[in-house]
Amino acid sequence: ARLHGDGTRYVTRSVANHLNDIAKTQPDLVVDILRDWADAGQQDAREMAWMTRHALRVLVKQGHVGALALLGYRGDVPMTAALRLGADQVRIGDVLEIACDLRADYSLPVIVDYRIRFARPGGKQAEKVFKLKVAELVAGQMLTLRKGHRLKGDATTFTLHPGAHSVVVQVNGVDVATADFVLR
Repeated sequence: ARLHGDGTRYVTRSVANHLNDIAKTQPDLVVDILRDWADAGQQDAREMAWMTRHALRVLVKQGHVGALALLGYRGDVPMTAALRLGADQVRIGDVLEIACDLRADYSLPVIVDYRIRFARPGGKQAEKVFKLKVAELVAGQMLTLRKGHRLKGDATTFTLHPGAHSVVVQVNGVDVATADFVLR
């Protein structure tokens, strides 16, 4: 807490990293601390905004409402979403093409993540979150987002297994669309 107002990036990065670790077990406490620090005004506004984004990265992936609200993202705005995958079946090592169309009646900033639910041995599933886009959704206009996700067979941190998988698109912490594919 004493170091959050420091003017050196490596110090504020360390503070933000510690808060990110604390957020794994006490998310609401971290949101409250960051809100109090922003209100206190002891840190440059741009640096405080950076620290806040960096400290809340795990909570953003989890769709934590308080963290997203602190960053200016609303999850209560109704929107339509259409998710398309480039193929129903993909081989390990190939690229899965992901496209999503978003539309809302209100303009708002959006943080769009996608989660892949991976098949695991024994019928279980594991989930990983990936960043898709931070953008501005304009009222009544369609926002189309595209990404190619390589399904690496030689990743050192995660082993792929053939079977049924899913892609879930999350906008401002809210799941808005899901599509399934088979990994062969």
